[in-house]
Amino acid sequence: MSGIVGIYNLDSQSVEPQKLAVMVDAIAHRGPDGADVWCSGAIGLGHRMLWSTPESLLEKLPLVDHNGELVITADIRIDNRDELISALSIDNCPPEKITDSQLVLAAYAKWGEQCPNKLLGDFAFVIWDQQKQILFCARDHFGIKPLYYYYQPGQQFYFASEMKALLSLPEVPNKVNEIAIANHLHPFTEDKSITAYKNIYRLPPAHTMTVSYTGGLQSHAYWSLKVGQELRLNSDAEYAAAFREVFTEAVRCRLRSAFPVSCHLSGGLDSSSIACVARDILQEKGAQLHTFSNIFEEVPECDERQYINPVLDQGGFIPHYVHADQSGPLSEWQDYYKYMEEPFIGPSHFLVWGLNRAAQQAGIRISLDGFDGDTTVSHGITYFAELARQGKWQTFIQEAQAISQHFDTSLAAIFYGYAIPYLQELVKQRKMLTFVRTALQISQHFRVSRRKLFVTYGIKPLVPQYILKIWRSLRGHKQNQPQVTSLINPHFAKQVGINPLTPSHDQDQNPAITVREEQCRTLNSALFTTVLELGDLCSAAFSLESRHPFMDKRLIEFCLSLPPEQKLNQGWSRLVMRRGLEGILPQEVQWRGGKTDMTPNFQRGLLHLDRLLVDQVMTNDGSNLQEFVDLNTLHRYYKNLISTTEDANDDSTIPVWKALTLALWLNHNQINHKSD
Repeated sequence: MSGIVGIYNLDSQSVEPQKLAVMVDAIAHRGPDGADVWCSGAIGLGHRMLWSTPESLLEKLPLVDHNGELVITADIRIDNRDELISALSIDNCPPEKITDSQLVLAAYAKWGEQCPNKLLGDFAFVIWDQQKQILFCARDHFGIKPLYYYYQPGQQFYFASEMKALLSLPEVPNKVNEIAIANHLHPFTEDKSITAYKNIYRLPPAHTMTVSYTGGLQSHAYWSLKVGQELRLNSDAEYAAAFREVFTEAVRCRLRSAFPVSCHLSGGLDSSSIACVARDILQEKGAQLHTFSNIFEEVPECDERQYINPVLDQGGFIPHYVHADQSGPLSEWQDYYKYMEEPFIGPSHFLVWGLNRAAQQAGIRISLDGFDGDTTVSHGITYFAELARQGKWQTFIQEAQAISQHFDTSLAAIFYGYAIPYLQELVKQRKMLTFVRTALQISQHFRVSRRKLFVTYGIKPLVPQYILKIWRSLRGHKQNQPQVTSLINPHFAKQVGINPLTPSHDQDQNPAITVREEQCRTLNSALFTTVLELGDLCSAAFSLESRHPFMDKRLIEFCLSLPPEQKLNQGWSRLVMRRGLEGILPQEVQWRGGKTDMTPNFQRGLLHLDRLLVDQVMTNDGSNLQEFVDLNTLHRYYKNLISTTEDANDDSTIPVWKALTLALWLNHNQINHKSD
């Protein structure tokens, strides 16, 4: 992890070096090992250095090529170094002397704007091409490395690894982006380019961008994740072996380091898999892996040492522990917002924050993270939707019964989650013959009355609503008025052009009909990008580089290609991973069902340890929230949350959390949120 900044004065004015210095200083935490700037006329590039890989110890950025025509500043870790060195015919220097930035610069010299297609790893880089008079920007496939920019046509183009570097310049307004705030409260757009600040944008993952006097700003996607062709091998053993090979390589690439390496170890399948594979690789080199784990003395139901200890007992680890129940999720909110640049903070990110701080205190620079192995490998639950459409009800029941034995779920939940939606879909599509045939099959296998299926899911949806209202009235049914439950202020919603009565974007999507489709949709979501960027900021705050083996492009493409029965079979989700790590994972972890629910610790922290702060925000009549949030609705949610009704707490936590984080973000940053 490093930090990059830059200025391109499109009005041909010379760059003022002190402006670059201000930007570089604003992200000093990203690179404590040095800083430098390069200026030439209207172009200026800057860099903060964090040494991590052996090659980075030799690196000097910004880097000018031998012809003086190309200049690069970069935050990168390239994983296919050997392949690139061979393809670029770099044989005048030992590989260990070739830096990642030199490789990228050579790749651009050979392949031009197509060079990101040749790269594997995590990267955000910007190259000034003197001959073409363009600034070329690129970001990695999944957005591990961030890149933000401010653009005024014909005037300025500024870029940086963090928005605070842009906001350090007087030309960049500290003004809220109403669209992003509305999306925070009531998701309605998947636009990955917008940020919480007006006129500051992010370069989306897997995109390149060129900026020039003549062409302005142009952005292109160089790659996209698609479902593609299903992989077919001869046996379960072959699938398991293939997974083990690609997963091991994903971990191995992220162990390239000049310093000790650490891993977050929660006791779950994802982090334990990374830890055990990394441990085996490091032991071949005579090194050990540092692990950092949260423990919970005050909330024992959240403590996972029964799974952490079997991993550590295998040896090869240097364990560290953080008492994660000593503070609430907002106890350090002022420190969070020194580094977090948008109101969104995940309810569990305070746990990662504590682990990263402990890693820094132990002198660690690199941490492996098990971020979203759930999605990459996939639990495969949507397989039930596939079985329903195929009419394989016997298999549906067998899998549902098996999964209920391993995980905290029930046959009824799966039935109403996947069988009934399929019936509703058939009615919506007016496929009534298929509906009748499917309803009869369901009745036969699930002991559900045919009359209920036909009336409730077949006839009622076809009857006009006004007739149903008359019928219910005649039978003495009271007409309940629908309640507005959206958190967003209706006047604000109207201002930005959304209807708060409609389902939010994440609720309004048509259900995925295959495992692979659902997997691809999640990996391509804007929320996925946001969470990865938040993880980067959580690490950067402690001069730490997070590396994510489950975000390896090769691993994701491999897992996406797997047939559904490799993801869910015999009631076991992510079965290919469990089989693939046989003999590597302790069996207690390999065959554990589900994961520990951290909600009790979160709610204890929010409603007890942070209660004074929460009450202050909730009872502030002059709240800076009132422009964006329906305060009456918010107060109902909060009253519900602090009640003793467990079911109400589940529905109220997220709306209250969204409002809290928005209020504190606005307060900390003193953002101008008045309309022009």
